[in-house]
Amino acid sequence: MYEQHKEAWQELTAPGAPFEVEEIDVRGVTIKSYAAAPGSLRDVWLASAAFAENDYLVYQEERWTYADAHRDVASIANWLIAEGVGPGDYVAIAMRNYPEWLLSYWATLSIGAVVVGMNAWWIGPEMVYGLNDCAPKVVICDEERMHRILEHRNEIPELVITSVRLPKGAPDGVVPWHTVIEFGGTLPDATIDPDSDACIFYTSGTTGAPKGAQLTHRGCVANLMSLGFAANLARLTAEKRTGEVAPPAAPGAALVTTPLFHVTANNCVAHGATLGGGKLVHMYRWDAGDALRLIEQERITAMTGVPVMAREVISHPDFASTDTSSLQSLGGGGAQLQPDLVAKIDEATPTARPNTGYGMTETCGIITSISGDFFVDRPDSAGPAMPVYDIKCVDEQGNTVPDGEVGELWVKGAQVIRGYLNQEDATAEAITDGWLHTGDIARLDEDSFIYIVDRIKDMVLRGGENVYCAEVEAALFEHESVVECAVFSVPDDRLGEEVGAAVVLREGHELAADSLRGHCASLISQHKIPRYIWFMEGELPRNASGKFVKGELRDTLDLADAV
Repeated sequence: MYEQHKEAWQELTAPGAPFEVEEIDVRGVTIKSYAAAPGSLRDVWLASAAFAENDYLVYQEERWTYADAHRDVASIANWLIAEGVGPGDYVAIAMRNYPEWLLSYWATLSIGAVVVGMNAWWIGPEMVYGLNDCAPKVVICDEERMHRILEHRNEIPELVITSVRLPKGAPDGVVPWHTVIEFGGTLPDATIDPDSDACIFYTSGTTGAPKGAQLTHRGCVANLMSLGFAANLARLTAEKRTGEVAPPAAPGAALVTTPLFHVTANNCVAHGATLGGGKLVHMYRWDAGDALRLIEQERITAMTGVPVMAREVISHPDFASTDTSSLQSLGGGGAQLQPDLVAKIDEATPTARPNTGYGMTETCGIITSISGDFFVDRPDSAGPAMPVYDIKCVDEQGNTVPDGEVGELWVKGAQVIRGYLNQEDATAEAITDGWLHTGDIARLDEDSFIYIVDRIKDMVLRGGENVYCAEVEAALFEHESVVECAVFSVPDDRLGEEVGAAVVLREGHELAADSLRGHCASLISQHKIPRYIWFMEGELPRNASGKFVKGELRDTLDLADAV
């Protein structure tokens, strides 16, 4: 099996092949890139016009064909230009997964402007931080995010606000969405540098404040090519093993289960579907029963989300009675699929194979991909790195360790971000001569398959959402009764990890756990608030430098004692 895998890999990346790899110079660094990659995401969008009659966006009873979407994207693009938006300017999108998210996204990119994907979970102060950081000319939002922004209007830069889905109409100072969508016109011409920014996605930083990762057109297009390479590699390897040639794949249908302000849904699901003329089915919010209904109704072929979503689907009471025969792949990203889940997916879905991709915002999507028999055979592996990456595992001094030994995974290639917006020091800390420090401890096997062992970063990965401990600790410390606190991850069967906090109160103070959570709710998003709280006596354990020893602390705590 692995011999055919290597043969297929070489065939697909050979000179003149669809996924030929070349070396280029970008910002003074020599990196690998795909020779046949489109020049920009605008080119990807223009190519999708060939699928005019295909369904593209589906939301409840609403449906856009590709022709409908191209009409609306052109109108939004012309309206943006009329509002003074030009190449390099920022346009923030702040909404849940409505179809207007992607329509606004393609319109912005196609005129050379930069999309800023605002985290829809952010509350007012977090939204203020993001808008001040990127200073967009326009923000396109839904009703809930609109109210959050308007409540802090005097704390953010001057900008144009337009909001979708307002049942009572637009308030003063907000452009009605029908004005935007009825502006009209054809998509204007634009010339786009492949190494210019395409979008800004925020991720947690070393201080706990979000950092705006600068994803370039080259990086996003390379990720799209990597997804195509992974699919073709699986197909060609199977053909070499069985001698049976698979028929050409028809346009698929993907269920959009995770937020579009993340690379999983946007870069890894939406981009791939768009390039292939596929259908994207949106959900108002995640619900396993609703997902099963949509899989049957819309003949979904691929569902990718955080691992808990796949687990909830196959264990749902309606799973056995639902027609899931259209599914070809079921898996996840944003967190590692547990080995038992790989086997359960393979057993539960006769037509769908388990799949996953390991990646991060800073790589515009995937670093590795693994699926089917390879995943079943090595369920604890993340798979091999895609062809445009150089990879190495290094020790604390930055020296490469031998294969089989653990070290921090560093990667270099076309998909690595340009840097962090307005944060030169953070960029320099994360990227060395083009090598991105992933913050993950990994090892490589004899076939260059990557195994993620642990994370260096002090972070909780809750259902695919990064929760930075320093930010939660800062919120806890805002309470006058808290004298010490340490935040850490707690294993959770459903979400992978939950937020735990050990708290020491000031002498003579009393505080209920729910009161402390209520305090946090005014400062940070709901998903960051500790689920498990331990009120401790005395000082928390520290090391010689005075830092809390969180691993030692966590090991001494009993989950039954949490409140």
